[in-house]
Amino acid sequence: MNIAEILNRTDRFAANAGCKITEVNDQHAVAEMTVTNEHLNGGNVCQGGALFTLADLAIAALMNSQGQLTFGISNSIMYVASAKEGDHLMAEAVMVADHHKIPAIEVRVTNQEGKLICHVTGMGYRKTVHLPKE
Repeated sequence: MNIAEILNRTDRFAANAGCKITEVNDQHAVAEMTVTNEHLNGGNVCQGGALFTLADLAIAALMNSQGQLTFGISNSIMYVASAKEGDHLMAEAVMVADHHKIPAIEVRVTNQEGKLICHVTGMGYRKTVHLPKE
């Protein structure tokens, strides 16, 4: 079972938010989500937490792609545009520094037109145990 299958099955929060990993290798990961009515905030645009969850799933896929359990220790998000109901969002994560203990990731979340919605950076901590498959 590959990392996408494992996280799509075991990350219940992201799955309940409609997020799914669609690509992953050791330098790149993609997670996708379509904005539904349940993602909207009081301003009738996609809630920031939903955007962060999508980006965080892409970060988790990339950080854990080597099979070593890695948890996020620091993240920063910059919102640059709103996403609206019906938008299909793609979070593309790339490895900035693949340090053996503290990897660094950069994520761009874009809509179906390629418009940047938010930019996220993340750092993780790699443990010495394998990623659980259950």
